[in-house]
Amino acid sequence: MAHAGLTADRLTQAAADLADEVGFENVTVSALARHFGVKDASLYSHIRNAQDLRVRLAVLALAELADQVAESIAGRSGKDALVAFANAYRRYAHEHPGRYSATQMALDPDIAADSAAGKHSEMTRAILRGYDLWEPDQTDAIRLLHSTFHGYVSLERAGAFHSHPRGVEASWLRTLDALDSLLRAWPLG
Repeated sequence: MAHAGLTADRLTQAAADLADEVGFENVTVSALARHFGVKDASLYSHIRNAQDLRVRLAVLALAELADQVAESIAGRSGKDALVAFANAYRRYAHEHPGRYSATQMALDPDIAADSAAGKHSEMTRAILRGYDLWEPDQTDAIRLLHSTFHGYVSLERAGAFHSHPRGVEASWLRTLDALDSLLRAWPLG
């Protein structure tokens, strides 16, 4: 019999909180069971296994991030939209480090199609249309933006930028300026 009050949604939310505390890679069924004061077996009526739990966490995190980005870019275009998108992305990564790591998880294509991953892509494409970029250039620009945002945030979170006297925030703003300039002058291929 399932432990009273436990649901897949409640477990996923608790796993997300745990990921932010101990890291996405350290979220296990055992750690989650300890959090609820139950045996591991009590969770298996709600989740299949640790992989299922991590996938659920990734889907939750993608939805949260998409909602925050959508709210930030609403009514904006061009550089304003780019900066709002980038800042929402960066803020989410800092406020929810474990969940952010979960957003980078490779998902099964069917699960990805049902998740907010498509919303991320559409929001990015909308920003790029403001720069008059269309396929195949949009795909290349999406990959550039994601690589830049993820790389910057990952290095920043790892402390890689803190040994230089120039402030991390100043470099972030210059990076966004450079991306805006690049997108406005995108070489058509």
